[in-house]
Amino acid sequence: MTADVWLPIPPDEIAGLPQGPSYRFWDGAEEFPADPADCVFYVVPYMRPGDVGLRPMPRMSSVRVVQTLSAGTDQVEPGLRHLPPGVRLCNARGVHEASTAELALTLVLASLRGVPGFVRAQDRGEWGGGFHPALADKNVLIVGYGSIGAAIEDRLVPFEVARVARVARSARTTERGPVHPLTDLHALLPQADVVVLSTPLTESTRALVNADFLARMKDGALLVNVARGAVVDTEALLTELESGRLTAALDVTDPEPLPSDHPLWRAPGVLISPHVGGPTSAFRPRAERLLTDQLRRFVNREPLANVVLTTGTASA
Repeated sequence: MTADVWLPIPPDEIAGLPQGPSYRFWDGAEEFPADPADCVFYVVPYMRPGDVGLRPMPRMSSVRVVQTLSAGTDQVEPGLRHLPPGVRLCNARGVHEASTAELALTLVLASLRGVPGFVRAQDRGEWGGGFHPALADKNVLIVGYGSIGAAIEDRLVPFEVARVARVARSARTTERGPVHPLTDLHALLPQADVVVLSTPLTESTRALVNADFLARMKDGALLVNVARGAVVDTEALLTELESGRLTAALDVTDPEPLPSDHPLWRAPGVLISPHVGGPTSAFRPRAERLLTDQLRRFVNREPLANVVLTTGTASA
């Protein structure tokens, strides 16, 4: 038996990998690079359908670490039941914050300032003016205040927003102010001009944005989702969009990919980007730094970073 590390980036392209393990390149191809039973450190292929990353997991009897290159881990959690106890699941905290926050701000500004309409008018060769809301002086609510939520606030501050309210699973205090628990959402929603979703997908956040959530948003408010599509009840959102009461900017949808005949494509007041928050030029160097650091820790038997849960424990 060998101590294999499966990487979705060719190992000879990653500088600084520690010596010791046998590195195997696997980015989701049909054939495995080696026996999954020999894999001790599994880096899940990035930007592949969820079932691809799950495929080798039932045979990974020796694995000790499962590392995602995404901020969320929901796509691999179904495979954890096949793994032995004590396996640490780690996410890619530190890799996607800048890119996802950039896109969140892009979607907010494009939606408020009417950029989709300008693009369509340009295609028709039409010049038209009009009044559009500014981000300045708006109240923004960030639902999901982890590292990505904090990065979004970092980028909002220079735009002179009136207020940023923060919501996470539990209350805490930050240098910028209080973080409210999810139980405060109903009181905060009516005050927000822009609601940004950056929460992980869990059982408590699945369909969090339902008809009641949306009904509590103020008339004319903008909903921005850079989290997971299933955080939003699509049918409930469609109802609000078609009424014209709310607008939305969505980098993620449910279902995803969004079928070409889905009514969300043609709903009024919606801007859709195809889940591009993470894959930018910033991804590769940050992902490589994360992997070299994690593998150095693993080889040296040091505590790993970004541990989300450990199999066989109450939190798993």
